[in-house]
Amino acid sequence: MNIKNYILIASLACACSSCELLQPNEIINPNVDEDTFLKTPNAMSTWVNGANRSFATIIGSYVELTEILSDNYFNNYSQSSKVFDFPTILYTDIDVTNLQRHVGTLRETAIQGLEVVAKADATTTDEQRYNLYYIKGYSYLLAGEYFRALPVENGGEVKGWKENLNLAISTFTEALKFTSDTDETAFINTLIARAYYRLGDKVNAVKYASNVLTLSTDFTKQVTFDGENNVISSIQGYIYGTNFQPLPRLDFLDPKYFQTKAKEARPICIAKAEEPYLILAEAALADNDVNGAKGFLRTLLTLVSNRPVATDINDQLEGRYNGGYKEYPNSSEYRVAASSEDEFRSGLVLDRQSPHLISVPYISGTSVTEEMIDAPTTVDGLLEVLYLMRQEIFMAEGRRAADLGIRFPVCETEAANTPSAAEYTTAQIPSFIPLNQDMDAFEMDKEAKTVVIKYNMNRIIVRNKSSEYVAPFFN
Repeated sequence: MNIKNYILIASLACACSSCELLQPNEIINPNVDEDTFLKTPNAMSTWVNGANRSFATIIGSYVELTEILSDNYFNNYSQSSKVFDFPTILYTDIDVTNLQRHVGTLRETAIQGLEVVAKADATTTDEQRYNLYYIKGYSYLLAGEYFRALPVENGGEVKGWKENLNLAISTFTEALKFTSDTDETAFINTLIARAYYRLGDKVNAVKYASNVLTLSTDFTKQVTFDGENNVISSIQGYIYGTNFQPLPRLDFLDPKYFQTKAKEARPICIAKAEEPYLILAEAALADNDVNGAKGFLRTLLTLVSNRPVATDINDQLEGRYNGGYKEYPNSSEYRVAASSEDEFRSGLVLDRQSPHLISVPYISGTSVTEEMIDAPTTVDGLLEVLYLMRQEIFMAEGRRAADLGIRFPVCETEAANTPSAAEYTTAQIPSFIPLNQDMDAFEMDKEAKTVVIKYNMNRIIVRNKSSEYVAPFFN
């Protein structure tokens, strides 16, 4: 594909007001063709900055749409998708089309940078190559985790999710050649472990998860935004506003992305040291090693308890209703049960109304206690606790839908132009996933101050762990 199509993306990164690659109203300067761009000073720097900004906004879009696809959030208003909550996923849906295009944009932007811009710009550094390789790898990772199948090259045939994940692994492995930074190496090893985890390859997932913890036991990797220059995260507006409402048992984790000043744009974690512990614990459970899994989860709990917490956050405009479709609990007096089979728990719902200010963990948080880790005596009992920790730790990071086994189809345009796409035009929604918005359903008693969630999805995951859709080490 011609580099000309990507000049607009790269040009968004121009930091100085004299940059003329982008004219007002986002019109490409007709004087900038491929040759002109490649001859500009520091072309690769401009390209990588643009790729990073595109990467960040795309991650924001993925988090926005996949969070409401899961039980984490309900879209209580009419903006964003109103069908993913059911979940209804049609290949004709414009959101499905955009999510697929996002994958292609990341992949092709990285490829053009590595194969064209790098050759033209002698100042290209290993750090820049590394940056583009991990963006390229992440495009395959998104395809492999969220879609049934997608093309792996521009204009190419559709390939299944497993092939996309294997390409993610090989691309991330290539990225490692261009960095010696300890935290960056830990980041890449985490992504490789994630891909192997989703493939159900326990041996390699454990290998790379263990590698991470020899490098760092507390790293984080985030995409960043720039509110001052309109590089924004779409998910922040929806959850710091009143549009998306969290499942009541997750209220204490919301909003992960908030504002303490005008135009503040909070970063999103795309990897962190918590993940290797979760992988290792699940692998231990797959080996019937309950005590070994408990050891990993206790260490994980210590890490989470040491993560930063934002205090004195003003969320008083959040009424947990404000004219939306349904009302949510808005007082710490409420006790919440994960289902009608579960006990009520306190401390899951925060006081947000004036004069109260709230505290929110913005890297990781969990309601799980050491006692909850110690109590189970069976694999299934502890696996449910583990999946609750996964849900809470990855809250608002776009990870839950994959854990539920939900996958997007190829989009309508792809299906119309690529014969190999024909068998992938329906979404993967496992039969055990409640429909008709029931994943988000609950009963609230305002007098008794109780909430009973209709379905404990972590228990449903465990009950279906031998299926092909969830708990990859068990099927």
